[in-house]
Amino acid sequence: MTTFPQTPSTTDSLARFVAGLPKAELHVHHVGSASPETVARLAERHAGDTRVPADPALLADYFTFTDFAHFIEVYLSVVDLVRDEDDVASLTYDIGVGLAAQQVRYAELTMTPYTSIVRGIAPEAYCEAIEDARVRVARDTGLELRWCFDIPGESGLPAAEVTLEVALGLRPDGLVTFGLGGPEIGVPRPQFAPYFAAARAEGLHSAPHSGETTGPQSVWDAIDLLGAERVGHGISAAQDPLLMEVLRERSIALEVCPTSNVCTGAVPSLAEHPLPALVAAGVPVTVNSDDPPMFSTTLTDEYCVAAGMLGLDTAGVADLARAAVRYSFADATAKARLLGEIDAYEAAWPGVG
Repeated sequence: MTTFPQTPSTTDSLARFVAGLPKAELHVHHVGSASPETVARLAERHAGDTRVPADPALLADYFTFTDFAHFIEVYLSVVDLVRDEDDVASLTYDIGVGLAAQQVRYAELTMTPYTSIVRGIAPEAYCEAIEDARVRVARDTGLELRWCFDIPGESGLPAAEVTLEVALGLRPDGLVTFGLGGPEIGVPRPQFAPYFAAARAEGLHSAPHSGETTGPQSVWDAIDLLGAERVGHGISAAQDPLLMEVLRERSIALEVCPTSNVCTGAVPSLAEHPLPALVAAGVPVTVNSDDPPMFSTTLTDEYCVAAGMLGLDTAGVADLARAAVRYSFADATAKARLLGEIDAYEAAWPGVG
């Protein structure tokens, strides 16, 4: 049974610095961000028709995964709790408030409209619900939410068709990115090339998952066939020096989620995680939380994890935050504003400057 990784040690001062640091989050999943309280509330609402515990205290055990396939099974059981547009809207709003509480100023939330649509939520209602939540989150917290509509790879080409149709046909205002998630093993990237080409032709950015549980070839496929501008996870790139050189030269960032990779069994431990090797090779990386409540983590925790793995001080952690902003798909004005916030925060920190 997978155990949750221990956070590499950081000083209290550095932890406080991370907690207040303005941040951007680029790889975090919608349903996977549901808090234990939200999951338990939904499970109680659908009691008798779900195996998800309705007690938040029992969810830590439920969210302990034997391998990546088991993680997907559990994830989809939580997806099944979101059954109408009110569930979608309240979940999205709660996620935004939770991110804002961590000083996240900009987030690209990975949404999987297909899994809601096949459960009976109309595409128009889904898009209206997330847009309503986005506007309310911005009003109430100042957080700027954007969407990545991703294909659930396990559902194949029918899911790709629906995801593309919703993305291009309804085109909610917050949509910036087209993605691909779910299991990689048995789900080759090349079959999705036409869908990514169509999305890119309409101005959406490409950010598929690849190289999380499969080898470097899936990352090559994401770049060469899906036009990836960022890669979700991509950690197997560390096995291929030429691939790392390409990522560096083309400035294609990896969305790295250390705790997630240990909890799903993608890597055996934080000590064996390839993040330090990727950074040493000059590969652009951002630090992210993936499905934080399922892995008993937060974006703030992941910054502390990365700081411990990479031996970073406050300046190094601030640079990690800047990288997330620079590799985001925010507009130039939003990037400049957030980079300015990070600079001001670092300059005001005791002992800096």
